[in-house]
Amino acid sequence: MASRGARALLSLPKRKLNVSSPLLRPPLPARGLSSSPDDAPSNLGNVGFIGLGNMGSRMAKNLVKAGYNVAVHDVNGDAMKIFAGIGVPTKKTPFEVAEESDVIMTMLPSSSHVFDVYTGPNGLLHGGNLLRPWLLIDSSTIDPQTSRKISALVSNCTLKGKRDGGGVPMMLDAPVSGGVLAAEASSLTFMVGGSEEAYLAAKPLLLSMGKSTIYCGGAGNGSAAKICNNLALAVSMLGVSEALALGQSLGIAASVLTRVFNSSSARCWSSDSYNPVPGVMEGVPSSRNYEGGFATKLMAKDLNLAGSSADEVGVKCPLTFQAQDIYSGLCKDGHESKDFSCVFRHYYSGIDEHKGN
Repeated sequence: MASRGARALLSLPKRKLNVSSPLLRPPLPARGLSSSPDDAPSNLGNVGFIGLGNMGSRMAKNLVKAGYNVAVHDVNGDAMKIFAGIGVPTKKTPFEVAEESDVIMTMLPSSSHVFDVYTGPNGLLHGGNLLRPWLLIDSSTIDPQTSRKISALVSNCTLKGKRDGGGVPMMLDAPVSGGVLAAEASSLTFMVGGSEEAYLAAKPLLLSMGKSTIYCGGAGNGSAAKICNNLALAVSMLGVSEALALGQSLGIAASVLTRVFNSSSARCWSSDSYNPVPGVMEGVPSSRNYEGGFATKLMAKDLNLAGSSADEVGVKCPLTFQAQDIYSGLCKDGHESKDFSCVFRHYYSGIDEHKGN
């Protein structure tokens, strides 16, 4: 966690949008791109992707399908073999990926993983203050402070190969919403922080992996938006689960109470699209014993990020910490891999619809 002094040091001046900038020119075709230094800023074709887990592997494959020249790296050799098998170049280190890429994307488990990929031995910044990629995009879900710290480090670098010796690489924090199914279907939503100039230049690339992008403001604001979104999601799931379990105890079937919610002011995504009661809705994790979906351990992680951020800025967030305790407890009880809607069964002791009626 950054200190107050460090946070002040990491505040970056806002970049003014330069509508004549070469970054805003339409991207060149993905194959046969010019590699001259003058064309590099508008070159989105050579993309390095680091982090080939459940989300990253699908996002990288969609970039390949969209025609980008992709090179990949992951600490998991088996994940790299899958990409090698479909003809995608694999690299031993993040630095090797950077040396051949115009744009870098990272999709990693935690703040410490992201920081290590950037600053660790053979990391993206291993070459000192000279960088080949003109744009670096981190889609990991991490705390805003780390996003801003890495953005500051990147802004202190200079682009390699610029004839005038100038040019500063840019960074975007661009976490996603939608989960594995949306990553597979290229229907993710990107929440993006950083300069608006870089955001507009990166938008075509992001839309090859998603259905929408939302510009959230300066560095770290994408990460802030993501943890706030997931905080609201956690609290709404707890509220819906608590109300449905109470309703069952008072003699109201969960399906009936759900219809009431969805026709009234309690309607929300947790009630009408992701209902936590087994037997009420098909095609959601509760209908398959809470398998798949968004793991409880990931929700607990995001709530930890929200709680740490709240402490950092001195904001009272009692529901954040209550939700954090509940989801951390579910993990300790062995439900960490179940979808986070399992809170209905394993915390509130709610009853499956077909069993209770």
